Amino acid sequence: MDEVKTEPLQNEEQQPQKQKKKKLTKLEKWFRFMRINYYVWGRIVVPIKKLGRSEKFNDRAYIFVGNHRSNLDVVPVAASLNKPVHYMAKKELAEKRIGRWFTKKCECILVNRDGTDVRAVMLAMKYLKNGESICIFPEGTRNKTDEIFLPFKSGAAALSIKTRTPIVLMVQRNKIRLFRRNYFFYSDPFEFTEYYDKKLTEEDILEADEKLKSKMLEFYYQLDETLKNKNKKKRKK
Repeated sequence: MDEVKTEPLQNEEQQPQKQKKKKLTKLEKWFRFMRINYYVWGRIVVPIKKLGRSEKFNDRAYIFVGNHRSNLDVVPVAASLNKPVHYMAKKELAEKRIGRWFTKKCECILVNRDGTDVRAVMLAMKYLKNGESICIFPEGTRNKTDEIFLPFKSGAAALSIKTRTPIVLMVQRNKIRLFRRNYFFYSDPFEFTEYYDKKLTEEDILEADEKLKSKMLEFYYQLDETLKNKNKKKRKK
């Protein structure tokens, strides 16, 4: 008789384990719901044209920093990645019914207007260290003036340095308009590595804040020049 060869039985540790699907959190489900709705019909209402970096920012935590012109500025941030993002928002926003609903659903980080909210800073650091992104509008409120930017409030640069999280700048020239193409410039991620491994002084933080604002101005003028050139080409046609 031929000898019958039998394969050795694999024990449970040797058997390939089926990968379990990660259960989505309420926040992840909410952002997925918003993202689907945006790509189905929302981008018709608020069409966003990305300039600069076009790739999504999904690989790690980022601090998105943008100038603030309307309540719809949350849309281009959410559209730039496939994960949730925690918006830093003034506490007054949660005093109104719609604002309270939105800040709870998006798990926003509520801050005082004067920017001295230690609890908010600690919560932001916790999210970043957990690999979650946050969004900051350093002007603190919507810019309804003719100035390019309102005075910046400190915080974004210091958070980036303390948590070693890259910053992504998101700059707009005009207020978002419905049913009109809206242009946003997204920068490549950058870090303030020159301040790592040193005890930060007040002068260091002010200096980093100025560098951040200078970069935003640089990209604002770059976006402005791009849009002016587009308009010139349209006129020639």
